[in-house]
Amino acid sequence: METERLQAPDGCVRLLQITDTHLFANADSQLLGVRTADSLAAVLERVQSNAHPFDCILATGDLSQDHTAESYQRFATMMAPLGKPIYWLPGNHDDAPLMTQQLYEAGISEAKWLVGEHWQIILLDTQVRTKPHGVLADHQLAALDHALRTHPDKHALIALHHQGVPVGCAWLDQHNLKNADDMFAVLARYPQTRTLLFGHVHQEFDEVHRGIRLIASPSTCIQFKPLCDDFTLDESGPGWRYLTLHPDGRIDTQVWRLPAGSFIPDSQARGY
Repeated sequence: METERLQAPDGCVRLLQITDTHLFANADSQLLGVRTADSLAAVLERVQSNAHPFDCILATGDLSQDHTAESYQRFATMMAPLGKPIYWLPGNHDDAPLMTQQLYEAGISEAKWLVGEHWQIILLDTQVRTKPHGVLADHQLAALDHALRTHPDKHALIALHHQGVPVGCAWLDQHNLKNADDMFAVLARYPQTRTLLFGHVHQEFDEVHRGIRLIASPSTCIQFKPLCDDFTLDESGPGWRYLTLHPDGRIDTQVWRLPAGSFIPDSQARGY
């Protein structure tokens, strides 16, 4: 994995998580009644105006909805005014080779392993081409093992797209990380603080499983209603997450959202 130095001027690493933007080539295109470019623009406007500090951005997949070069160019252009390093991974809706090319050409780092004084951040690819569920390939599991073995003294934040445990939505949990047990087996070999951060589920989630904290965040566009067996959209506003990684392994985190009633999706939708 390509490695970069993780910046933490005062010992704390401050992150902004942006996930599931589902952008299109056409800025007017909608996902279930929401113009995704408009909702992302509104999120980024709030991020810039609320003065909450962050050192870098983690973009945890499904950046595109239509697999176009223009959608990734749009993402890069919209994120540029934030002026912070962006690190990314693909989701099930992304075209990973095209994503890699377009984001690289836009000057966005390809690094998937960020190493600092107290923390390391490992970005993993769970995509299975043309499938909604996720799998960690053997080389991804090996990369995770290598990173944790290399820095056993550093706390670890592992970013991925798919959920490693059920979030309580039957329709969505069938599209989970299929070999999560293999991932947990790797994590169990190392004693440092381990936290998983993911997207995909378009809702807030924060639970501990096998001693590992799992955190998910809302999408910048449509939201899925928690604890629903069947596909159900939520009218909660588009959101984003801040995280502060402390030197002692603690993580403080907050989800922010646009006001309720912002970008209400099509309530009659039964899937996408």
